[in-house]
Amino acid sequence: MGALFRSEEMALCQLFIQPEAAYSSVSMLGELGIVQFRDLNANVNMFLRKYVGEVRRCDELERKLRYIEAAVRENGIALPDPQVVPKAPNPREIIDLEANLEKTENEIVQLSQNAVNLKSNFVELQELRHVLEKAQVFLTEQEESDSSRALIGGDDRGRLGFIAGVIQRERVPGFERMLWRVSRGNVFLRQAELDELIEDPATGNKFHKTVFVVFFQGENLKARVKKVCAGFHASTYHCPSSAAERKEKLAQIRTQLEDLNMVLNQTQDHRHRVLLSVGKEVTKWMVMVRKTKAIYHTLNMFNMDVTKKCQIGECWVPYADLGLVRDALADGGKAVGSSIQSFVNIIETAENPPTFIRTNKFTAGFQALVDAYAVTSYREVNPALYTIVTFPFLFAVMFGDLGHGLIVTLFAAYLCIWEKKLSQVKGGGEIWTIFFGGRYIILMMGVFSIYTGLIYNDVFSLSMNIFGSSWNATRIAHDPIIDSSRHVTMDPATEDYAQAPYVMGLDPVWQTATNKIIFLNSFKMKISIIIGVVHMVFGVMMSLINHVQNRKYISIITEFVPQMLFLLLLFGYMAVMMLMKWILYWPTQDPSEFKSSPTCAPSVLITFINMMLFGDNPEAFTCDPYMFPDQKSVQRILVLAALACIPVMLLGKPIAILLTRRKPKYDVRSRSNGDAVQGIELQSAEVLAEEAQEVLGAPQDGGHDEHDDEPFSEIMVHQCIHTVEYVLSTVSHTASYLRLWALSLAHAQLSDVLWSMIFRKGIMAGQSEHDDGSVGSMVLGGVFIYLAFGIWTFFTVSVLVLMEGLSAFLHTLRLHWVEFMSKFYVGAGYAFQPFAFNNILEPSAEDD
Repeated sequence: MGALFRSEEMALCQLFIQPEAAYSSVSMLGELGIVQFRDLNANVNMFLRKYVGEVRRCDELERKLRYIEAAVRENGIALPDPQVVPKAPNPREIIDLEANLEKTENEIVQLSQNAVNLKSNFVELQELRHVLEKAQVFLTEQEESDSSRALIGGDDRGRLGFIAGVIQRERVPGFERMLWRVSRGNVFLRQAELDELIEDPATGNKFHKTVFVVFFQGENLKARVKKVCAGFHASTYHCPSSAAERKEKLAQIRTQLEDLNMVLNQTQDHRHRVLLSVGKEVTKWMVMVRKTKAIYHTLNMFNMDVTKKCQIGECWVPYADLGLVRDALADGGKAVGSSIQSFVNIIETAENPPTFIRTNKFTAGFQALVDAYAVTSYREVNPALYTIVTFPFLFAVMFGDLGHGLIVTLFAAYLCIWEKKLSQVKGGGEIWTIFFGGRYIILMMGVFSIYTGLIYNDVFSLSMNIFGSSWNATRIAHDPIIDSSRHVTMDPATEDYAQAPYVMGLDPVWQTATNKIIFLNSFKMKISIIIGVVHMVFGVMMSLINHVQNRKYISIITEFVPQMLFLLLLFGYMAVMMLMKWILYWPTQDPSEFKSSPTCAPSVLITFINMMLFGDNPEAFTCDPYMFPDQKSVQRILVLAALACIPVMLLGKPIAILLTRRKPKYDVRSRSNGDAVQGIELQSAEVLAEEAQEVLGAPQDGGHDEHDDEPFSEIMVHQCIHTVEYVLSTVSHTASYLRLWALSLAHAQLSDVLWSMIFRKGIMAGQSEHDDGSVGSMVLGGVFIYLAFGIWTFFTVSVLVLMEGLSAFLHTLRLHWVEFMSKFYVGAGYAFQPFAFNNILEPSAEDD
């Protein structure tokens, strides 16, 4: 069978690898990604394992690479993806890489520190230049005042002192209030805002700053002012009191700024060249280090043999890939020139193997839908194979509209055609990831919706007249009663109907019928029940394959057969009655065929209810309440047979388990006397026990089922729960498929409302503006139609396609998870997680 039908057979293998070839062999297996290793040192502390030193070295290399990567990104240099993904380096290459990274990191650290120091000096000189320029103005204004000329310029007694500096602009109000409080209003503050942004050398952030000069008198106020400046992180600078000295110092500062700016540019250019050369290799180095770290982590799961000459590892491997594993071990030994070959030993185990199902880009999305509910048990029938068809079909039954399906198909086709380019989009968010991952599911849903739209003959709530009509459209068009109204009542029993079905789907004339809803309700409701019964019957049949695979032959008799009979005898019969009603009852005008007309057709629902209650159909005496002779007797037999299946489901399996537990008790005494008869009896008893187990379906290991080893009372409780659950769920699940009818009807009606209430009214308003024939009226009419089309398109895409599509998707998911998969799916497995470098490197792509 195909790989998607059920999980692949897995083998538990022991790998015997020579120590010198262990690294290269595990590297080969990581490239293949087909082996899931088991930790043989689960009881050993991680810090006490053999390769913990190598793992720590890889952690340190990763730290250095992250620092280098951050420096490269900070400098605005793009990190190119490697054209060819490098393989895991050998230990010697890792030593060279470690030395290279150490040298590169030290160089970048030194260059960064020098750049910060130079930038700090540059900022200090820049602030000092602004202080000198602004202070020159402040002090000149003070000196021009006759009352204060003699008081400014020194620390002599009786003269005003001053402190000049720079502070961030948002701190100025608080700084001013604090100066007022500590000095009690005995200081004089002058300030001027700088137009130029000042950069912080440590963080690279730019701030608005203000130059200030504080005038005071006395050493006590000077100390207080300095403390306030320190508390508000204001930078203070020495400013000469003499105008000549200030002018001379300002010229020196400007010269130093020019020289320092040139040195800064040269330093930044050199740092940029270094980072540019390193940035080309950072991604490749990160891949190499992560692969090496993964290899050493895996080697820490291995054990050494007693002689310490061989490393032993255990792993799960698909049987189909055992040859690739042996080739990988051989290539790993050749890579290091090992003289002793490594080999694989398959060991028997009673442990439950992991579930491995091979998928491609098309089937991966459908498998993800099943795995979101539960991981398939080992060798269990995989529902994803059938979900590929049933999921988009049930979705399309609820979403059936050719126009909406075409929108969904075009969107999914765009994702599928440009998938290579779109797969490289990063940072699209979780919603984008979900849509792109399920692009083939969306494509199938769109294609099936186009098909059901053709069946419903529904295109944006309109119908297509492709094959004409089975009604007398000419008479209907000229009927004065019909001409007075846009809608008509369609009666197939009249001469207007040609008594021939439409070629495909629904006749387009039903679009104008007032009884359209009644007709579609009957059609879609019955179709939903028939689809649901077929879907559930198929699910029960899948349980037969699981029973045969697990050799549970007794479960076929005690579970599958009564479950199938119960479902078919009741709800399968109801579906058959629906088909019979469509076939036997036709519209007619012949009085002799009145009993076969739709007016005499019995209600399937009433018939089914009376069947369960053993009553008669309360139909008019002029009509036959039954569809075929002896229907009442047949229905009673079906109900009694279905009820008889319940005790079989309830007691069959527990009794069978109880019988298998009974073993004949023989008086097996000491056979020292060589009693041949007693030996023959013992041998016969063993043979009979083995034959009984084989007939009843007991596995070779002696277990029966997930609850078979429990006490008999608990087995009865579990079986009672399963029986009641199946019987009740059969009724509820059948009714649950009516959501196909409900959502399909709601989707069609909502589409009709949008068309008639928005777009049609916009077209009518636009046409009314064209009546006078003027250019202005034509333009205004076009505007009406344009606006109506825009509003209609917005609600069609947002409500009908997105919201209704999501609703139909969720309901379809429920029908598969609950109504379909509950009939056969256990989902008690755990996923196969191979050691693969591709999975290890995925986080790096997310970090990018």
